[in-house]
Amino acid sequence: MNYDNIIYQVKDGLAFVTINRPQKLNALNGDLINELFDAFDHIGKDADVKAAIITGAGDKAFISGADIQELAVLNPMSGKEKMLKGHALFNLIENTGKLVVAAVNGFALGGGCELSMACTLRFASADARFGQPEINLGVIPGYGGTQRLSRLVGKGRALELILSGDMINAEEAHRIGLVNKVYPKEQLLEETEKFCRRLMAKGPIALRCALEAVNKGLNQTLEDGLNLEANLFGLLCSTEDMREGLTAFLEKRKPVFQGK
Repeated sequence: MNYDNIIYQVKDGLAFVTINRPQKLNALNGDLINELFDAFDHIGKDADVKAAIITGAGDKAFISGADIQELAVLNPMSGKEKMLKGHALFNLIENTGKLVVAAVNGFALGGGCELSMACTLRFASADARFGQPEINLGVIPGYGGTQRLSRLVGKGRALELILSGDMINAEEAHRIGLVNKVYPKEQLLEETEKFCRRLMAKGPIALRCALEAVNKGLNQTLEDGLNLEANLFGLLCSTEDMREGLTAFLEKRKPVFQGK
């Protein structure tokens, strides 16, 4: 698959999506968003792709934010439409039903921080920086930051970051729960790939159901979330993967899941 703003590769079932606008610090623009739509639509539909890593080209940025030149010409109607397009993309990433890990290798600001939050997990290099600086431009986070950030780190921490517009380093992002793991920069992709491949050996149907239970359950009452969990567990009881997992445990061997 050939793109102008991203590099898309698949290696042994693991997709690598690299934001490739290093001359613009990998800023999000309309063309880039369209290409990410296409790539993650393909990832979600391709049975041979089991997981994905998204990272940034160059040494400075994961995604530095939105393209300011595009923001400067927005009016109320086009501004809302642009934000809704971002919502649709990030919802697609969040709900692929597959593991998507953000390997944050530098600045993850504004839309970059928001995109990382739509991923299943976030791994960061030690020199990564996170923030929602939109308030410094007279606007607010518009690609889901006001909603996902509070769900990840709590209302107080989210408001502190959104209202101040300040950046935080990878260590602080890890401390408050925004980042799952921090690695030296030269080890980030290698360690992220190792983690993904370990999870790719798990049952793909169970992984999809776990993601659905957590993502949907967050927006439901506890009672409804528990009912969703029970329904998904019951569904898994009909799968060959469940029988393989239980048999392998009893036979003291590693399971070989087929996604059936």
